[in-house]
Amino acid sequence: MTDQNQICFMDVKMMAGLISRRDVSVEEVIQAHIQQIQKLNPTVNAVVTFTPEEALKQARLMDQQLKAGVPLGPLFGIPVLFKDLTHTNGIRTTFGSPIFKDFVPSADSIVVERLKEAGAICLGKTNTPEFGAGSQTFNQVFGSTKNPYDLTKTCGGSSGGSAVALACGFSPIADGSDFGGSLRNPASFCNVVGFRPSSGRVPVWPKESGWFPLTVAGPMGRTVGDVALMLSVINGYDSRDPISLDTNLKDLAGLLQTNFTGTRVAWSPTLGELPVQKEVLDIINLQQMTFESMGCDIEKATPDLEDSDEIFEGLRAWHYNVCFGDMMKTQKSQMKDTVIWNIEQGKKLSGSDLGRIEKKRTRLHARIISFFSKFDYLVAPVVQVLPFSIDMPYVTKINDVELDTYIEWMRSCYRISVTGLPAISVPCGFSEKGLPVGIQIIGGFRKDFEVLKLAHAFEKQTELWRRRPSLA
Repeated sequence: MTDQNQICFMDVKMMAGLISRRDVSVEEVIQAHIQQIQKLNPTVNAVVTFTPEEALKQARLMDQQLKAGVPLGPLFGIPVLFKDLTHTNGIRTTFGSPIFKDFVPSADSIVVERLKEAGAICLGKTNTPEFGAGSQTFNQVFGSTKNPYDLTKTCGGSSGGSAVALACGFSPIADGSDFGGSLRNPASFCNVVGFRPSSGRVPVWPKESGWFPLTVAGPMGRTVGDVALMLSVINGYDSRDPISLDTNLKDLAGLLQTNFTGTRVAWSPTLGELPVQKEVLDIINLQQMTFESMGCDIEKATPDLEDSDEIFEGLRAWHYNVCFGDMMKTQKSQMKDTVIWNIEQGKKLSGSDLGRIEKKRTRLHARIISFFSKFDYLVAPVVQVLPFSIDMPYVTKINDVELDTYIEWMRSCYRISVTGLPAISVPCGFSEKGLPVGIQIIGGFRKDFEVLKLAHAFEKQTELWRRRPSLA
């Protein structure tokens, strides 16, 4: 007999195997996760819209299909939670905003469609900051989500609810989105895995700006294998997303083994002399020997990321004005100050400003391609700080360096966002007080699968993902 805790912390492959062999019913799997959410969610506030009745209804139907010999999808009977920015047909989707506190979409996003088609069962929605703005998960609708490793600390964001749900055993996979680090930052803070794929790898719909490349959807899980399996389901072309890629990566989880002898790794623990807390730096640098033990050739090097801050800040401001500028005219009183600030920054941009930014982004791309002709991977910090107080909206100072904006502490993530490169956060270690730290593995242009392979090998060497929060 498999107990609840065993079920809730299984990897997807094992869970799917038990279901397909009928060693455990889909209903038992879903019931175990429902009970886990009921037990721990009041403490951490990760799941903000909960749909247990509908999930159990689907589970019972699937058990009947299993008995009837219906062909199984790769995620048949696997529970999943969706970020509260992701459209879910018939399920409340608030975007963390009081403006949308009662909004119920009439259609699923592409990611939701594909996961459902693969057999996954939705258990509800996870918390996010308002409109996904900022890497601290709190909003006026549902309040703050707490870090399960220390309830006084933030879980990061904006996919913070998803990261906490995974760490607590609420589901083995969850979706996320990433603009300036929203898949990677909370994964680092919660000892799980968050993968930012290449722009267009996972199609996004609906969205306000169809050709905008910096915002991506991606998978989250407790292991790289689970993330790879989820990616194999949600990636691939869709005509509704004009920048979606034609290639379709299949069977990723089964192809992760590889030999890394002679692999060229650029080691950049500060990503171009960014301020990084000493304890974070020490934890990351300890893992250099892990990569060396895998056969990697390590060299300290950082790509020329000149202008990346200006590019990101400008494009982010422009995008916020595109998405929320009209809304601010009538709903400003219900928006948080940082969202308003970003919109107002966008309104100040001229055509000449955007033209200058686009030229700089093009030159940055050329420098990145040149850099990755010499290296296979870049390894850097995910976040420059440890998880900080849940009462602090954002970091204002790192070491002795004062920060000017609410997003400046996220530069180790958003400098990578503007390159368009695939990047993953994998558990790397813990602080003296038990706070998680992730490491960021970055691949060459559209080398998503290669990133997953090195991340998987690193994970197998360290097995840090096995350390759960004590409350779980």
